[in-house]
Amino acid sequence: MSAATTRSRTPDRLCAEAVDLAREAAEEAAAPGVVGEHVSVVAEGDRVVTHLFECKEPGYRGWRWAVTVARASRAKLVTLDETVLLPGPDALQAPEWVPWSERLRPGDMGPGDLLPTEADDLRLEPGYSGEDAPPPNSAVSEEMAERVEAEDAELVSRPGTSRGSIAAVAEELGMRRARVLSRYGLHAAADRWDESFGAKTPMAQAAPASCVSCAFLVPLAGSLRQAFGVCANEFGPADGHVVSLSYGCGGHSEAAVMPKPPRPSAPVLDTLGADALALRPAGDGGSVEAALDDAAEDLGHS
Repeated sequence: MSAATTRSRTPDRLCAEAVDLAREAAEEAAAPGVVGEHVSVVAEGDRVVTHLFECKEPGYRGWRWAVTVARASRAKLVTLDETVLLPGPDALQAPEWVPWSERLRPGDMGPGDLLPTEADDLRLEPGYSGEDAPPPNSAVSEEMAERVEAEDAELVSRPGTSRGSIAAVAEELGMRRARVLSRYGLHAAADRWDESFGAKTPMAQAAPASCVSCAFLVPLAGSLRQAFGVCANEFGPADGHVVSLSYGCGGHSEAAVMPKPPRPSAPVLDTLGADALALRPAGDGGSVEAALDDAAEDLGHS
């Protein structure tokens, strides 16, 4: 029998009349003065009835004290079944609990916080385990190991790894990690970066050129090198961020190159130099020769 059919039946008369018994049970379970008016009666089954009372407890707006009573077949004595506090249709309730892994957002981590990763995280996949046989996803292959051994390469190996082995090659290449990014993890990171600093952003739409031709772009390593780099322009909006090669901003290195200051042409007239002028005309410059006595008179002697 469905719950709708059970609750639509007529409540048992004796159980429905046991309001005082239900109130006493509610007041015994609750704090004094928090059990309010009788709200309704709900038939739970044959000779099983639940009495609902208003809850006046601060912080429990819309909640109800539910007291269930019952009686045996052919018995007139009503007995207490259970007493609980249940939310009503308009009850104030806490939001549904969400696991921390789903509540976490970018930027929530602070100094000293630890972010654990699940063992089956889709963003990660097993890296090199240290065994002679590399996993299928590892970039280290048997062919590479044979080539290293043939060329007698100088490898720096830790104790327990023989020179020329798979473990030594992985150690040299920096690939000896428990887990590495999976293809899904790479795609998820690329989608996030492209959404923040990609070709569809307003900054890129108004940019004079893309980052692929900018001198401030520092390319990434690996497969992401073909699509992303790091901006090194301290005055740009994406300084220190991973940007798409199709991103762009007004700080492009070749967008607005400042011209060199113009060099002024040589002046027609030399206005900076000094011209030497004589205090008196030269003696041989006129048509009449100057007398010798004129020199004495100029000195103020008689």
